[in-house]
Amino acid sequence: MSKRSYFVYIMASASGTLYTGVTNNIHRRVLEHRAGKNNGFTSRYNITKLWYLEETDDISAALEREKQIKGWRRSKKIELIRSLNPTLKDMSKEWLQE
Repeated sequence: MSKRSYFVYIMASASGTLYTGVTNNIHRRVLEHRAGKNNGFTSRYNITKLWYLEETDDISAALEREKQIKGWRRSKKIELIRSLNPTLKDMSKEWLQE
């Protein structure tokens, strides 16, 4: 049986509005965000840039981490993002075609 991966991610809009989520397919999820497929916060604020990504094989750990990050102040989230992505580049541009 192959190992399953889960991703905790933070995406942003052009104006810097942040969204934290969990998925088992980061490529599909980023494409959904970009296409505005989910009515709600991410489509309303045009959340399309992947700024942060963590991977684990434990869904419970992923959900707990998402909850932890969502509870943080914006400044702490930005600090976390910049620890892996100091220039705030869209990490998905490396593997997604526009």
